[in-house]
Amino acid sequence: MPNLLSAIQILIIVSLLEYYRFKNLRRFGIKVKIKNDFIELMPEDLERFSKENQAIALKINGEIKDLFYISSLNGSEEIEIITSQSKEGLEILRHSVAHIMAHAVKDLFPEVKVTIGPAIEDGFYYDFDRDIPFTEEDLQKIEKRMHEIVKSKQPFIRKEISKDEAIKLFESLGESYKIEILKEIEDQKVSIYEEGGFIDLCRGPHIPHTGMVKAFKLLSVAGAYWRGDERNKMLQRIYGTAFSTKEELQDYLNFLEEVKKRDHRRLGKQLKLFEITEEVGPGLIIWLPNGAIVRKIIEDFWKDEHLKAGYQLLYTPHIARLDLWKKSGHLDFYRDNMYSPMEIDQISYQIKPMNCPFHIQAYKSELRSYRELPLRFAELGTVYRYERSGVLHGLLRVRGFTQDDAHIFCTEEQLEEEIQKVLDFTIFILSTFGFNDYDIYISTRPEKYVGSLENWENATFALEEALKKRNLPYQIDPGEGVFYGPKIDIKIKDVLNRSWQCSTIQVDFNIPERFDIKYRGKDGKEHRPIMIHRALMGSLERFMGVLIEHYAGAFPIWLAPIQIEVMSISEKHVNYAKKVYDHLVFNGFRAKLNIENEKIGYKIRQAILNKVPYIVIVGEKEIKNNTITVRKRDGENLESIDFEKLIEILMKDIKDKK
Repeated sequence: MPNLLSAIQILIIVSLLEYYRFKNLRRFGIKVKIKNDFIELMPEDLERFSKENQAIALKINGEIKDLFYISSLNGSEEIEIITSQSKEGLEILRHSVAHIMAHAVKDLFPEVKVTIGPAIEDGFYYDFDRDIPFTEEDLQKIEKRMHEIVKSKQPFIRKEISKDEAIKLFESLGESYKIEILKEIEDQKVSIYEEGGFIDLCRGPHIPHTGMVKAFKLLSVAGAYWRGDERNKMLQRIYGTAFSTKEELQDYLNFLEEVKKRDHRRLGKQLKLFEITEEVGPGLIIWLPNGAIVRKIIEDFWKDEHLKAGYQLLYTPHIARLDLWKKSGHLDFYRDNMYSPMEIDQISYQIKPMNCPFHIQAYKSELRSYRELPLRFAELGTVYRYERSGVLHGLLRVRGFTQDDAHIFCTEEQLEEEIQKVLDFTIFILSTFGFNDYDIYISTRPEKYVGSLENWENATFALEEALKKRNLPYQIDPGEGVFYGPKIDIKIKDVLNRSWQCSTIQVDFNIPERFDIKYRGKDGKEHRPIMIHRALMGSLERFMGVLIEHYAGAFPIWLAPIQIEVMSISEKHVNYAKKVYDHLVFNGFRAKLNIENEKIGYKIRQAILNKVPYIVIVGEKEIKNNTITVRKRDGENLESIDFEKLIEILMKDIKDKK
């Protein structure tokens, strides 16, 4: 019995020791998260663990900090390891490389003043004040110096000093832009980072040392006004990118080359689609014959489908009395994007930035009954908005553009169903043009808004319910609604997986109230309709720019400005080529006849450069057999086929919207 008691006592003692050891670990161990898993480490083991897992920073109790904060941990924190493979880590890496670039610039060009250098979505930039423009040769020198700084493994050292000390420091360095920033900071303590003798004002965090940079590339130089204000000095912005591996960097550089090939501005000139000239004015588009044909096809398709969907078409003026824009609220909320008024007969008129007030006037043109609702008005309406010259970008950011606009007037009971119909219509239109991948956002109430909170909540609920019933996943974009109501934004993804904002659906209780529009209900009383603003493609200009880049200018045959080019091998085959061409035109195809006295190889190459879907070649063999040889844009050859067979192939491709 005593032996048994001894064994039990020993077991209890061992259990108690294990309990207190575990309790001590829970009390003094650090909870560490890596790759979504939690482990516990003693403080003295964390530094080794961080190095083994290639940490560049820590998230301490939810706040990202420099890695050197390890030495100040007391064991009660929750830690997450940040590596350069994570989104947060990549941002830290890129921000650090921006500092290294500024260091290199100051080493090579000491007279330069530095400003700011943040990480951005695909890389980083830094703005510099230098009178002489940076050249491509300068970028190569800067990049070479950056590699030297990286190789030296200089540590990033953070120091906290008083704001007054920082001002004195940057005064001694002659960095006037840093002083301007400092004077606007309310905190009395600021942080600076020193790396290899280069000092910068920065909140951080940064990588532990420059040697952790594995792959970077300087990309370009552009002008940028200080703080984005055209009244300030023009600076030089050097763009670059950085990745955690050389393979990732090379993949990104390959992506940039593909983007360059697809640039709609270059292709627009090559394919003679549109023109922008200084004589006319920046941001104003001249549609050339090829582009005008594509636009006409899009417009015809758009109108036909809207008529099928129960819309009524409108055409409205380009200007209206200024009072109309005051009443609609646009003057209060969009004044900075509107052009200056013009005086006509001592009355102020405004070129239109929106179509909405005109559609309201169409609604008010007669008394409305509940039986007419929902009432759907649609218009390809050209509007004009002032955009700063620095943000204009080909067809994607312009000053005059045509919205594929529509406004739906409905009852509160009809609201959700109408939103669902618009969603279905939007997805149909986008998929027809080859866009089947997109992100959807609900933009909620902004700081400056009109209308009651109840209306905002009801409208937001209706948008969410419509998306849920269509099983469409979405994200919330807080505060990004328009002043009169919440909205759904659909961002399409192109073949390179880039997102483009095009489609929008907006609920508006405000404008119907401002214009006091009504309908007579079943009860014989007057009621206020709800208004839905919606655009499926956004604007024809922007949508065309996205289409060009999505297809790299090689439009599907139903959209191609020239669907088929007929070419003769020599002069003696011209008559037969003309006969084939005439048959194609008679059958409604957009054809081109090429009977120039050039070698057939040259003619084919030119047609391929012009992205023509089908090329018909006629020579001695074709004349003898009364056939044609067809070469497709992708290189496939259809030799000696019957003309009617070609018509059949073309008709099928057009019908299928290939």
